[in-house]
Amino acid sequence: MRELSVYPVGRRRILLLAVAVLASLVANFETTIATILPLLMRDLDMSLTVYGQLAALSVLVGGLSAGFGGILSDRWGRVTILVPTLTVTAGCNFLLATVDSVAGLFWVRCLMLFIEGAGITITASLVRDFSPRMGRAQAFAFWTWGPVGASFLASAIAGFTLPLFGNAWQSQAIIMGVVSLTMCAVIVWKIAEPSAELRAAVLHAEAEAAEQRDRDDRHAHRARLSELFRHPHLWAHVLGNTGWQILYWTFAIFGQTILTGGFGMDPAAANRVVALGIVLNAVAVVVVGRLSDRLQLRKPFTAVGTLLTVAALAYFIALVGPGVAAGHVTAVYALLYLFMGIAYVPWMANFSENAEDVESRLQGSALGIWGMVVRVMIVVLLVVSPVVVESAGWRTWLAVALAGQVVFLASMAAFKGRWRAPRPVEAPVRASA
Repeated sequence: MRELSVYPVGRRRILLLAVAVLASLVANFETTIATILPLLMRDLDMSLTVYGQLAALSVLVGGLSAGFGGILSDRWGRVTILVPTLTVTAGCNFLLATVDSVAGLFWVRCLMLFIEGAGITITASLVRDFSPRMGRAQAFAFWTWGPVGASFLASAIAGFTLPLFGNAWQSQAIIMGVVSLTMCAVIVWKIAEPSAELRAAVLHAEAEAAEQRDRDDRHAHRARLSELFRHPHLWAHVLGNTGWQILYWTFAIFGQTILTGGFGMDPAAANRVVALGIVLNAVAVVVVGRLSDRLQLRKPFTAVGTLLTVAALAYFIALVGPGVAAGHVTAVYALLYLFMGIAYVPWMANFSENAEDVESRLQGSALGIWGMVVRVMIVVLLVVSPVVVESAGWRTWLAVALAGQVVFLASMAAFKGRWRAPRPVEAPVRASA
């Protein structure tokens, strides 16, 4: 294990941050199953309801491991836990390829997500280690590309390799294991972490700075934590965006299954469609984020993106069924991802700014509460959506997701912030003498 006794700067720090982001991508990529879910369900004779229950339980197992991973990495070191975690999870993909029953799938998925939960926690800790104070928000923004990059990589690989192996889902498990182990080798080659003494020194310096800022109002800060969500507009943000997330996570978990089951699309083609949507979403996030920052406007972008999403989703629901041209479905599905990207990043900025206006030091608490509510929604989605689909079809569940978009749109009325850019103030013209 390589430990750093001197804090990295310049290109060295950027390289180590990139390795941490790569580790996040690997941790998410290793456990991706949406790409092969339609084939897996058919081969194991597994209903969507059974899969939803299996997935919900395995997600809970992964959540439990996340806390233990962080604690152990503080005690034994980031790399000491991270490298075996990523490597063992990659090896579990070869074990996944041998699954021939629903029970076997359940135990393998629980094992993979238990290990993966700890790994993702540790990659976040590494990002934090190499991005103290200035630039940390930007570093964590890049860290969030791990799940997005993992989804794109898995969908792209499946889209182009499934036909080569006769649409056998086992081929993807083996390919994911090989690719993951290859990326793990790169991580092992380049990864390093601050020594415990260096981390302690950095944390001590930050703690001193924080103590100096808060010395006069420490008790008031604790009181404000309990009062943070007494503001209705913050709850509108949390609950409204949770409704928005129903559609996002439906596509993230069941995107390929919707395209194959709802439109009769080939699994490989479905994965290519999903990969295209993810690319457009990633482009929209960057472009709209920069434009929103330049204009210092959030709500108009969020509203327009959500309105476009509502219109496109309503049209997509009307299309569900056999006989629709693949190009038609591809265009609408890709546009949905594009429109969601337009809405999401400005909303994040708006929520952060609204929370900051209430209490600048409690943004982390506000985002943490939002993240917790969204994760509860994901577990409920995994349990409820398969039951709805098996009894009433994908149209009905997508209508639920549409209702979530409408709730988000209505909640914007409570958000704080401008709807238009302020007019530039003209300098007064001094009268000539």
